[in-house]
Amino acid sequence: MDDRILTAAIVVLGVPAALVGYIVLVEAALRPFGTRTAQRIRPWLWLAPALALLVVFLVYPTLDTVRRSFMDRFSEDFVGLANYIYFFTDQGTLISLRNNVLWLIFLTFGSVGLGLLLAVLVDRVRYETLVKSVIFLPMAMSFVAAGVIWRFMYDFRPQSGTLNAAVTSTGADPIAWLSTAPLNTFALITVAIWMQTGFAMVILSAGLKSISTELLEAARVDGANEWQVFRKIIFPLLLPTIAVISTTVIIIALKAFDIVYVMTNGNFETEVMANRMIKELFNFGQFGRASAVAVILFLAIIPVMLFNIKRFQEQEAIR
Repeated sequence: MDDRILTAAIVVLGVPAALVGYIVLVEAALRPFGTRTAQRIRPWLWLAPALALLVVFLVYPTLDTVRRSFMDRFSEDFVGLANYIYFFTDQGTLISLRNNVLWLIFLTFGSVGLGLLLAVLVDRVRYETLVKSVIFLPMAMSFVAAGVIWRFMYDFRPQSGTLNAAVTSTGADPIAWLSTAPLNTFALITVAIWMQTGFAMVILSAGLKSISTELLEAARVDGANEWQVFRKIIFPLLLPTIAVISTTVIIIALKAFDIVYVMTNGNFETEVMANRMIKELFNFGQFGRASAVAVILFLAIIPVMLFNIKRFQEQEAIR
């Protein structure tokens, strides 16, 4: 029998069977206990498999990565903060840190700003659904696919590079979009903005629809122009939505990897922290340094996640 068929059969039949068997065992184990005791124990027994998977595949790897970040390249000898000192003193890692900051700033402001602009504009067009679908379409593809498409767009040869075909049609020389620093970093960020703008637009458009039309009409009747309506009413009411979208995009910016790996592989000073981590691990065999990069990246994401959680809790408290 083909191994793929056997694997598919295990997944389709084995997993549901194991789930049903676990439920039966849990209920059988709870029978000797009283009703009140069983009610207290049952939720933890139901959560046990998920908690076990969480510990094995998330908590343990995280703690082990932190441990390895204080070890040498083979994870044998303790080296203290040497890997972290290397990260903040090496030119290559500092370039990756700088590029992540650029991604964070320009991807967040670019995608959220364009998303807000488009959400306001398409709210007034006749074919709103069609326009939104076209703008949201890039979000449906993976970062790898987008990287491949835009690699052709940025190709130096005018015969295959769309942008250079437009540039040379004006009589100018072709531009090395992907090998000229720092232009290449902004070229990569543009690809991510192209993908994330549709996401921001759809969420902000939904928030815009929730604003009372009576409130907007009352402001216009009182003599407010469209810019004043936007600045004084629409924008303040959309701030909670903008904050949530911004934190999501910030996390995407900090974890940027796919586009850089596909389009430049971090060459020509386009490296980001995730790409640097992969190179330290697989190209240089530096397990300790790779773990240190992963820990720093993890620590950079935590404040953003905590801010997002805090905002959700505040919204739940208002409700």
